[in-house]
Amino acid sequence: MSNKKFTIAGKEFNSRLMVGTGKYASNEQMVAALEASGAEIITVAVRRVNLAEMGKGCMLDYIDPKKYTLLPNTAACYTAEDAIRTCRLAREAGLSDMVKLEVLGDEKTLFPDNEELLKAAKVLVAEGFTVLPYCSDDVILCKKLEQLGCAAVMPLAAPIGSGLGIRNPYNLKIIMEAVSVPVIVDAGVGTASDAALAMELGCDGILMNTAIAGAKDPIAMARAMKLGVEAGRLAYEAGRIPRKLYATASSPLTDIIGS
Repeated sequence: MSNKKFTIAGKEFNSRLMVGTGKYASNEQMVAALEASGAEIITVAVRRVNLAEMGKGCMLDYIDPKKYTLLPNTAACYTAEDAIRTCRLAREAGLSDMVKLEVLGDEKTLFPDNEELLKAAKVLVAEGFTVLPYCSDDVILCKKLEQLGCAAVMPLAAPIGSGLGIRNPYNLKIIMEAVSVPVIVDAGVGTASDAALAMELGCDGILMNTAIAGAKDPIAMARAMKLGVEAGRLAYEAGRIPRKLYATASSPLTDIIGS
């Protein structure tokens, strides 16, 4: 197993898999899936949780804050102002000042609004938040987010919840070369091979929700994703053989008997 830890803003984690908490059939199923995934960072959609019910059977009451690092996210925010307000609310509620920043462009595609994203990131970084922005797989945008002070960039693999897998591995490779902060693939994966591919490319981490919560057996899929991430990262660190057009003999060509 790899001994290289996953580091965000100076904090180390053993797992490179980050998972969401939405769309599960029950809170009990969510807890079991989180456990099976081995994730240490879990996202919570602040606008979809009634913070006033904390301590009264709210979804957050099922999550052990000593075991997991909460990552509040601004899902369902369509303007910089809404996203900024949501992050401030999360911090005031004691959730975290490390946030996953989402500013969506439209309801059909759920692609990010890059202009509003940059605007929100600038304000939140200045206010001391550790900002992890969900963004398009655009190298120029990722460089701008890094320059603003974001702790990582989170380019999408495919549209949120689509399960299409990594559509543009080449852009991800360019982004990894262009920025020095962690690159975390966010959105669009569907199965364990997608997670393994992200890791084999050299991505630092991967975040998912629907791929696990929407599976026929979310707990088994969470386990599969854990193994996929681990296998992909180990393969990346091991260094794959180069691709070749023609065959190369597996056995030595010298000292062949009978030659």
